[in-house]
Amino acid sequence: MPEWNGSMDRSVQRRPKTPTRDVASLCERFLAWVQPLLGTDQTPKITVQEPPGSSGFSSETILFDLGWRNGAQTRSGSFVMRLPPASDAYPLFPAYDLGRQATAMKIVRAHTGAPVPTVCWEDFSGDVLGVPFFVMEQIDGKPAPDMPPYVFDSWITAASPAQLAQMEKAVVSTLAQIHRPSNTAEQLLPLELAAEGDSQLTRHMTCQRAYYEWIRADSQVPLVDACFAALEERRPPTADSPTISWGDARLANLLFRDFEIVAVLDWESVAVGPRELDLGWLIYFRDYFQRLAERYGRRGLPDFLPRERVVDRYTQLTGWEPRDLNWYIDYAALRQALVSIRVSQRAIAFGERPQVSDPNDLILDRQYLEGMLS
Repeated sequence: MPEWNGSMDRSVQRRPKTPTRDVASLCERFLAWVQPLLGTDQTPKITVQEPPGSSGFSSETILFDLGWRNGAQTRSGSFVMRLPPASDAYPLFPAYDLGRQATAMKIVRAHTGAPVPTVCWEDFSGDVLGVPFFVMEQIDGKPAPDMPPYVFDSWITAASPAQLAQMEKAVVSTLAQIHRPSNTAEQLLPLELAAEGDSQLTRHMTCQRAYYEWIRADSQVPLVDACFAALEERRPPTADSPTISWGDARLANLLFRDFEIVAVLDWESVAVGPRELDLGWLIYFRDYFQRLAERYGRRGLPDFLPRERVVDRYTQLTGWEPRDLNWYIDYAALRQALVSIRVSQRAIAFGERPQVSDPNDLILDRQYLEGMLS
């Protein structure tokens, strides 16, 4: 049986290192700005925490504790600051609309039962720190690790069948809450994708094509071209509806406490669109990680979040029976392939991976796309 060691895929072991900003300078400028908002005449005290070891590497994240006095009353709290990545960090995306993310969090928190952290302070002009940012409350919980994936030795693989069942119900229930049709088209207008297309799904695909054009630079990735064509040929008809698509429905973006979900994070890919966008993404990643476990001789978690049970529970909770799910799972695989190409390019740029002669080798789950076409 293979062991978890240096011979494993680079893509599964660790994240590329990325440059970061001068945190001390950022904190000093933030304190000067937030002091009058806190209503205190004394400079607040800020203590930066250790960076999250298992978090994403798209936006820059700073965890900190803040203490201040209002008259005789001492107050404190723990917070999370989100900023765009540093200019030399080889960013995953061409732009980071933090205002859009914060808006999505406020809408979901106000109109659904999904546990989304409160957005406490924000400045999207760049006047305060030199870049846009927002600060949200810090929630005490732990995510499912994805570097290496949670299907390898983790707190989730150590859980009992009853605890896994509890987690599974919580995941599907949270997704159902996010998709709760309690919003009007007018309320969700800020989250509509600004792209050409006669439907929300068409505009979503247009944005993915634009992302592909950005990451591929001057070279084609033949497998991606073929998959776009195949998916376009069998693209399902959809009726637009005022439903939020979280955009990154993965266990790594959920915080758990006692096997219940206490926070839904990472809204960078939020949109308004079919519910199946999130369901396909969730199921694809579940299957992808399980395939990785089996590739390395591990059992993984074959009975955790299986497609049939996810669909059944979601249908029971929402009354909506997912449609064309095979297509949406394949579309999720293509979307992840695009992100993985950029991740691979960045690893090459930072000297953590050798150049490839075949651009298709930049895709981490290449075999899935090839199987989809065949």
